[in-house]
Amino acid sequence: MKTATMVFTVALAVASSTVAGTGRELIDLSGVRGGLVVHVGCGDGARTEQLAAGPAYRVHGLDRDPERVAAARQRLKAANLYGPVAADLWEGRHLPYIENLVNLLVVEPGSDLSEAEMMRVLVPCGVALVAGANGWEKRVKPRPDAMDEWTHYLHNPTNNAVAQDTLVGPPHRFQWNAGPRYARHHDHLSSVSAAVSANGRVFYILDDAPAISILTPPRWKLIARDAFNGTLLWERPLGEWFHHLHPLKSGPAELPRRLVAVGDRCYATLAIDAPVSALDAVTGEVVRTYPQTEGAEEILVADGVLFVRTGGVLVQDSAAVRRGNRPSSTDPPPADLLAIEAETGNVLWNKQHAVVKLTLAVDDARVVFLSGDRLVALDRATGEVLWRSEPVTRADEYPDRSGPVLVLYEDVVLFAGSEFAAKGNRSWAVAKDDKMAAYAAVDGRKLWEAPHPISGYASAEDLLVIDGVAWSGETTSGHAVGTFTGRDVRTGEIVGRFDPNVDTYWFHHRCYRGKATTNYLIMSRTGIEYIDPRKEHWDINHWVRGACLYGVLPANGLTYAPQHPCACFPEAKLDGFAALASGPPLPEPRAAMAALPRLHPGPAYGTLEAATAAAAADWPTYRGDNARSGHARTTIAADPAQAWTTVIGGRLSSPVVADGRLYVAAVDAHTVHALDATEGSPLWQYTAGARVDSPPTVHGGSVLFGSADGYVYCLRAEDGALVWRFRAAPSDQRMMWYDQLESVWPVHGSVLVQDGALVVVAGRSMFLDGGLRMYRLDPRSGEVLDQRVYDERDSADDATLQDYARQMNMPVALTDILSSDGRYLYMRSQAFRLDGERLPLRALPYAGNPERYSIPNDQDAELAHLFSPTGFLDDSWWHRTYWIYGSRFLGGWAGYSQAGRVTPGGKILCFDDTKVYGFGRKPEFYRWTTPLKHHLWSAFKSPEAQRSAGGFRVAHNWTKDTALFARALLLADGTLFAAGPEDLVDEPRIGRRIDAEGVPELLAEQEAAFLGKRGGLFWTVDARTGELLASRKIDRVPVFDGFAAARNRLYMAATDGAVVCFAGE
Repeated sequence: MKTATMVFTVALAVASSTVAGTGRELIDLSGVRGGLVVHVGCGDGARTEQLAAGPAYRVHGLDRDPERVAAARQRLKAANLYGPVAADLWEGRHLPYIENLVNLLVVEPGSDLSEAEMMRVLVPCGVALVAGANGWEKRVKPRPDAMDEWTHYLHNPTNNAVAQDTLVGPPHRFQWNAGPRYARHHDHLSSVSAAVSANGRVFYILDDAPAISILTPPRWKLIARDAFNGTLLWERPLGEWFHHLHPLKSGPAELPRRLVAVGDRCYATLAIDAPVSALDAVTGEVVRTYPQTEGAEEILVADGVLFVRTGGVLVQDSAAVRRGNRPSSTDPPPADLLAIEAETGNVLWNKQHAVVKLTLAVDDARVVFLSGDRLVALDRATGEVLWRSEPVTRADEYPDRSGPVLVLYEDVVLFAGSEFAAKGNRSWAVAKDDKMAAYAAVDGRKLWEAPHPISGYASAEDLLVIDGVAWSGETTSGHAVGTFTGRDVRTGEIVGRFDPNVDTYWFHHRCYRGKATTNYLIMSRTGIEYIDPRKEHWDINHWVRGACLYGVLPANGLTYAPQHPCACFPEAKLDGFAALASGPPLPEPRAAMAALPRLHPGPAYGTLEAATAAAAADWPTYRGDNARSGHARTTIAADPAQAWTTVIGGRLSSPVVADGRLYVAAVDAHTVHALDATEGSPLWQYTAGARVDSPPTVHGGSVLFGSADGYVYCLRAEDGALVWRFRAAPSDQRMMWYDQLESVWPVHGSVLVQDGALVVVAGRSMFLDGGLRMYRLDPRSGEVLDQRVYDERDSADDATLQDYARQMNMPVALTDILSSDGRYLYMRSQAFRLDGERLPLRALPYAGNPERYSIPNDQDAELAHLFSPTGFLDDSWWHRTYWIYGSRFLGGWAGYSQAGRVTPGGKILCFDDTKVYGFGRKPEFYRWTTPLKHHLWSAFKSPEAQRSAGGFRVAHNWTKDTALFARALLLADGTLFAAGPEDLVDEPRIGRRIDAEGVPELLAEQEAAFLGKRGGLFWTVDARTGELLASRKIDRVPVFDGFAAARNRLYMAATDGAVVCFAGE
């Protein structure tokens, strides 16, 4: 591994204690083109502001002086930059960032940072500009030799999907995460078509249209992010892509081969029928288009030469999808196979060949592919045929999801024809070997032939060569043992064979190919398994997986897991585009930083009076009370008028109201605002160190909230003065989360005060970064009453959470806003005693057959409460999640729809003492479905009041069809208030005529409405009967769950950054 730092000095100018140079000049001097910039010793933020050189930069200023930090924040807010550009207090020794995160470190005089600390936080090839007596000294961190890139779908042009990266390993730490949270739909085309990485960047093709409905038009984009911190560098829209309503499952297997990145160039087709274009990897601008490649299906790049297979088959198949046909391919017709000089566009040769998809491979001397039933090798320089093999064993036809496997490895060509797997690896078959064979690369002679176990699922199969050993394993079926066999690539001799050494629940392999590094075979029989063939050891991680069709990307010392649509293990599994690191969960200096003071008294410390109970007519915490009922103890007029509107701007949380003040968080600006609840006038604001994702809790004259900076804050309610702040994170270490810096261990904004104790949880997942920390604090002083750590271990039974995995269900491992019914605390479905002790874990009963869903969907009335399996703040409207009033949500392909059949469930709910009120899908849509229809309803809470009707046991008191999507719902004195965008589309009807005249325009209008661009509807409903009492149009729509009510007034936080008050007689 390279360790030496490259150092040289460039003098701009020197002026007393400040080294000259504008932020823009420093950016130019560094050569850093986007990413995370850290300004150490930021002062009043003047240079920090200048370092924000464009949308591709995130900037973080640090200073020891609170007054200078306050001044910097004020400057950045005035420039309308705050959030992506921010400033925070610094303890002065350790930088508050994880390893390999910062692209550019600008260190002002007097900062006294050690060389080791600067190199620790810099990304490979990152730059530190350190102010010195002679100007700015530039230091560059080398890229480790142990780190590899991933330039093609299957790593490189040889199709051997094995990274030469010894730093990739089982995940223990988050590196970064980016949105959206989910792929759009499980039953249609994967939202991720391709991903590659080169020169410190990750490129991928994503449909990021809203998840509200898969029927709405796709928004395909080519996106570039920094590989080490996930900063969005650029994105560009693509033209028409493969049809997004492609039926189950995933999409055409060759779609990921339309994207390649090498150095500072990215090569892609910018539409399904477009020729290949070369893009500047720094900016996303098109540098060159290769018109000869129109109809391109697959791209490989080797030594500055493009090799492109054309044919336009996917263009034709996409049209077939619209007609309801499922494309298959046998032998394609001859089409252009081109070699093009990438830098000039000169065509080196163009030959006509019938190349079977997925088989094109290139090495130093030759181009090899399957044509018909023979392998063909061409001279790489001239395109002339070198040899044709004897007939190979192959499938008669290859469904769109599958294809043969061809790998070039040194002097050997490996081939597996998937004769059974092409159609059979979407089955539960076992012991159905195909054949694989090896051929001499020099002349095509067959060297050996052997069985090839079926692998993958609804995908091409696996054949991976590590250090001269060709590995394959039976991974398709959950019934299979999962034996892996390694053969000498030149002789076929078995040199390794082993079974899994773990006893766990296996499902079918995730719907994509496996990949590997020099140390691990990386499979996904259930989650992501890292298999060490030398130690014959399996490391299982059911709580993370890659994107359907594409899978995972192991490179840069990290494992990248793009967005998936899976409903398996919903309360434990990661979502978003996750980048994960191996290594210890608390490496230095995190452990050293844990010893720093955690409680920081503020200027108002000790001034709070004894706490008094909140007024019954107030709404002092998230959703009104600790049970998160959404039930206001006040009366509101049936058709209230708009009393005032105050525009704060940005993305708002839902509000809370107490003692005549309204509090709301400007989430991305890290700021809690206090308004006069009667008039809407601003009273004060307080800025934390990172996002505040939900509203505070008002308690006894104090405002309590958590922040994504890992701290809990207590402010004096009357003026916003800081009473105390407490670091709930074990150390102050930031990572990138959805394009902003956040702590590795964030705290939700909405905190819980129960029985006089403030209860908070810091962290993201029990499986990463040492797990979650639950604290009980004294709300007046911030002193710790007690704390517990919940990680992947269950110390009560000497087990791990994964030991409880049964048919896509395992215990809760992800954090959420806490709730309480006065008897228990709850985090999602998990119950805790009031002192924070987790109730004993138990495995759900399971009949043992992974094909047949057998987990009973019974609910425990003792533990019934309101929760969302994906978290209260999940506003995605993804089709596989919803809230329930119950005790259990089941995961899995046949599980996610179960809870809503037996206990009240919907997209948003509220409840009183006996009933639940909700908005969500109609009973007949609790199943696998593309179209959805929704309604408002009321039902009893008690399971004894439910009855069975066609498998649906929820007894509705009333139901009502709606003309709106209820993004906000609130119950007040027998009246139900709902608001949201209009529902313009009858999905079951439209879904059958998706291409009819006028339908695409109607669907586009529905998307615009859902995004808040068309105003919305405000409904008032009699909660006893379901009668519509009032309906009117409103000019803005609420944020998700954006209502609050207090003292005869209704408040709404809107998507345009406004807070609206409604009042009336």
